[in-house]
Amino acid sequence: MATKPRVIGFNHVALEVGDIEEALAFHGRIFDFRLRGKSATIAFIDLGDQFIALQSRRKQSADDGRHVGLVVDDKEAGRAALKAAGVKPIDGQFLDFRDPWGNRVEVVAYDNIQFTKATNGLRGMGLTLLTKNENAKKELAEKGMAVS
Repeated sequence: MATKPRVIGFNHVALEVGDIEEALAFHGRIFDFRLRGKSATIAFIDLGDQFIALQSRRKQSADDGRHVGLVVDDKEAGRAALKAAGVKPIDGQFLDFRDPWGNRVEVVAYDNIQFTKATNGLRGMGLTLLTKNENAKKELAEKGMAVS
């Protein structure tokens, strides 16, 4: 028996925002998502087997290095959606932006990351099989988690 539990993933991340309806409208201009549920003070955006919680009443200043990376099926579509929504990306090598409440969000392409959604999870999200680039395949193979 282990003396400590092993961390094996994320269930959710909570981002504090000013107003739930405004936050849903803002993120809806950038991302295609399914709303899992909401109340006056919290909303849950479905990410398949994970979710993002948007909570009202943010009080802290804007995030600098602290951020959340949201994985998308098409990063260039994300870049175009930001432009169409009038949201200026943060200068740098990544596709980061801040929402109106100062939450820093990085848009990350699925093909370039190590985690893999199972086929049934992708199907449940209404997605076809997504692929990995060669670097991500190599990183996964080095951990014994090769994908085809």
